[in-house]
Amino acid sequence: MSNAIEDAPIATYPSLRGKVVLITGGGSGIGAAITRRFAEQGAKTAFIDIAEAPSRALVKKWSAPGREIHFEKADLKDIGALRAAVTAIRDRVGPIDILINNAAHDERHTLDALTPEYFDDRIAVNLKHQFFMAQAVLPDMVEKKKGVIINFGSTSWMLGRGGMPVYTAAKSAVLGLTRSIARDYGPHNVRCLAIAPGWIMTERQMTLWLTPDGEAELMNGQCVKRKLVPDDMARVVLFFASDEAAVMTNQQYVADGGWI
Repeated sequence: MSNAIEDAPIATYPSLRGKVVLITGGGSGIGAAITRRFAEQGAKTAFIDIAEAPSRALVKKWSAPGREIHFEKADLKDIGALRAAVTAIRDRVGPIDILINNAAHDERHTLDALTPEYFDDRIAVNLKHQFFMAQAVLPDMVEKKKGVIINFGSTSWMLGRGGMPVYTAAKSAVLGLTRSIARDYGPHNVRCLAIAPGWIMTERQMTLWLTPDGEAELMNGQCVKRKLVPDDMARVVLFFASDEAAVMTNQQYVADGGWI
């Protein structure tokens, strides 16, 4: 979608040029905006996604001289496939400098209808892969004595949202994972932080969940009286991944237009 935010000038971060950046779920929504913006910074940008057609379309649209974008198809719930995709990216563009754990899926569900199988599936798609992506790239960062991991959480559990209990449980757990990594790997000059977006108007959100009542609630609750879009999050990510945020770690940063 085109809007004033996407068309507005964006900061340039020299520290990102040439860095190898890996984004999960980078083929659509927030992830696609992040992929584009890192490529524009001159980073060697790679992403993993399960949806092949939109991912290849993104690569075709945003690749250009000086914009390096690589796509690996994998189901992040399959840890073996996840590890193979990371290896393929490393072999192609080099050791990972920056990991953006973006992929998630906020499918609605109720507690009374939960099965153990569904619970495990939701944890796998919203939390488990963040652990194993970090495990896969941390040796690169330790060897380089520098790295950044940004985990995407959510404001949904802070707002007390209902209708998706496993999702909100998984997203609250992202903060614990983030702080553990930050503490354990800080001595290696690896930063780890979390970003908790508010309600971001991806095409999926607008198609499936946005209603007139929901939009009215959003505009009433947010301090910023406009819809937030994926590029809002991409700009936040660029800053935190850059050396401008070199002392920012072990924290969760809310980016929700002032709703909480």
